[in-house]
Amino acid sequence: MATLTDNLSSKPWYREPWPWLLMTGPCVVIVASFVTLWLAIKSDDGLVADDYYKRGLVINKELARSDRGEALGLGAVLALGGDGGARVLLSGFADAAALPPSLRLKLTNATRAGLDRVATLTRDAGGTYSGRIDPPPPGRWLVSVETDTWRLPAVEVGGAVQEVRLGAARGRD
Repeated sequence: MATLTDNLSSKPWYREPWPWLLMTGPCVVIVASFVTLWLAIKSDDGLVADDYYKRGLVINKELARSDRGEALGLGAVLALGGDGGARVLLSGFADAAALPPSLRLKLTNATRAGLDRVATLTRDAGGTYSGRIDPPPPGRWLVSVETDTWRLPAVEVGGAVQEVRLGAARGRD
């Protein structure tokens, strides 16, 4: 009669498939956690800001300036040439003497702050503001025109920026 010990294999444990199968799951988890740790250390999370409170205050000021531009009924038409020439024609001012001497034109990339462009445009004798700005590559851009006291709400533009209507000028075609 055969005993129980005769039926057991005499192979060492590392020659059996079951211990390896049971160890595979935890080993994969350990390797994945090290890969995740490496990715977290190596990559930069550009969306997290250390000075989020100060940025929030700046956003509130910009919103107040946007509200002021909207309350004044201001509008603008921006024409951007391929050579970097920018021209802005303002509307909504009852008196030409009330026109500001210069404007800031901002082209803000929706995802990459390093691509943002800002230019100061000066008024000529005809009341048109002109200046130069590096032409933006095609993509999604937020276009805004502002001074220190008012700001026209930003308009999102896709593709190549050529002509943009801002503020009260958006309703006119």
